[in-house]
Amino acid sequence: MTYDQDNIFAKILRGEIPAFTVYETDHCLAILDVMPQSDGHTLVLPKQPASNLFDLDNDAARELIVTVKHVAGAVRDAFAPDGIRLMQLNGAAAGQSVFHLHMHIVPCYAGVTPRVHGQQMADTAVLESHAARIRAALDTR
Repeated sequence: MTYDQDNIFAKILRGEIPAFTVYETDHCLAILDVMPQSDGHTLVLPKQPASNLFDLDNDAARELIVTVKHVAGAVRDAFAPDGIRLMQLNGAAAGQSVFHLHMHIVPCYAGVTPRVHGQQMADTAVLESHAARIRAALDTR
């Protein structure tokens, strides 16, 4: 698949579209999902243009997983979930809807069914509050 330079995550990475950024390195950007499955649902995007996992080079893949581990720890600290689901989807048949590789960090709570993904935008004030909580947790890591 040819990488689409106009996908929403490419635009966010170029600064053309705002996002609720929680963490950034030279290689990755972590942002809140604006249609979260649960409070604290975070996405980690590699900065390398890659439609899916198989397009990402090994060095970028290492940077991605190290960033996911770091950010997931902060999400855990900020929201105290009972568990965390990590997801990465490859291809439309697997449920991928934005064709820039990204990993989902989804806090999970006992007895709470996650919201359906991609169905409802979260309130911007809530997202900013959640982003601030994750950034504060990252500051202590």
